[in-house]
Amino acid sequence: MTVFGPLRVDLPVDEIPKFWYNITPDMPEPCPPPLDPVTKAPAGPDALWFFPKSLIMQEVSTERFIQIPDEVRDIYIRMARPTPIFRAKHLEEHLQTPAEIYYKYEGISPLGSHKGNTAVAQAYYNREEGIERLCTETGAGQWGTALSLGCAFFDMKCTVFMTRASHDQKPYRRTIMELYGAQVFASPSKETEFGRRLLKEQPDHPGSLGVAISEAIEAVRKDPKAKYSIGSVANLVLMHQTVVGQEAKKQMELIDRKPDYVIGCVGGGSNYAGLCYPFIHDKLKGKLQAEFISVEPKAIPSFTRGTYTYDFGDTAGLTPLFPMYTVGHNFVTPPIHAGGLRYHGKAPSMSTLVKCGVIKPTAAGQQEVFEAGKTFARLEGIVPAPESAHALFMAMEVARRCKERNEKKVILFNMSGHGLLDLGGYSEYLSGKLPGNWEPKQFALDDLPYKGKL
Repeated sequence: MTVFGPLRVDLPVDEIPKFWYNITPDMPEPCPPPLDPVTKAPAGPDALWFFPKSLIMQEVSTERFIQIPDEVRDIYIRMARPTPIFRAKHLEEHLQTPAEIYYKYEGISPLGSHKGNTAVAQAYYNREEGIERLCTETGAGQWGTALSLGCAFFDMKCTVFMTRASHDQKPYRRTIMELYGAQVFASPSKETEFGRRLLKEQPDHPGSLGVAISEAIEAVRKDPKAKYSIGSVANLVLMHQTVVGQEAKKQMELIDRKPDYVIGCVGGGSNYAGLCYPFIHDKLKGKLQAEFISVEPKAIPSFTRGTYTYDFGDTAGLTPLFPMYTVGHNFVTPPIHAGGLRYHGKAPSMSTLVKCGVIKPTAAGQQEVFEAGKTFARLEGIVPAPESAHALFMAMEVARRCKERNEKKVILFNMSGHGLLDLGGYSEYLSGKLPGNWEPKQFALDDLPYKGKL
């Protein structure tokens, strides 16, 4: 253990968790099962044919803890785990708040984000089952980057469909994926039937994570030695990310702190679940009194303005129906710079926790998010990814409330990645050219495959 005053908390490498935490057995109410889109009956494991068998078993597992393979833990060390917790002392002083603000910094990874925690695991299990190629989607590119390197570690091929808006906004993300050996296509692409159809209907389609997922699954259907790999939403992904929260619990204990607020951005749910699920475990057991706040973009407000029902996980309707908060799988998500949050729905387990009131959902606009990112960069020296800046923005809002109430609270948020490959967005912001705060008036809820709310 090394603690540099109250400003940084580190863990030795032997403190990397040995197990992933599965929240399923601790849920306040069971998460509804996926449904067959035709019969509307509960879908069995075969409905997840695009995953390898070992990961399907993790997805449906009711075990509280699942052991992390030694080979995966070894790579976690190479990926800079355990990651540090920092105290944002200069930000506290700037806000003149009595609150203490801490953040778990996943941007220290060579990938620049938390995504490697599941990418390495998924590549490992696929390799063990003889799979030769993984196909996936990516928004801003953090997930595609992570899976590209995960495949490189295990000598596998990787195909990435990158949402067109992010592909055009962030060209260096494509470069780093190709440097790791991946094949990258702007989505919608001409590589799939679904992509060609969308481009014919709308040549300037900005793409979305739902569209890119459809293209990746279609590519898997055509290759018997390929499987699909997902960067968020699925329970197995959220579970793999819990190494973040397990480390954070130990780090906060080392400095004798318990968080009063645990905050994270949410697209599909992986980075926030990774931080908050181990803490939610303590709250559900009566060991912690904390408020859990998720932050989504106002442009794609599934939690705050969507509906809780069954929906497809992709735009083409190739997946089972999942219980989720959604704005509709056909919703064309605005081209905000936080590409990793441009997804129509939310993870089933997190949706259940929102429904039960365990997690409080909020939303933020693009302008205020970039303003928070600029402030943090000037005070703490780290340029946040636009996605992570959503969590930062809300942490600052909570700290301001603490000032108004003169409350000395402990705020913990997930700085899930750096923004050094997102400088195009920051350049637009600084020059006054950043598009405004999209707040859609209509969503794609009329053509949902399941009628009614849950």
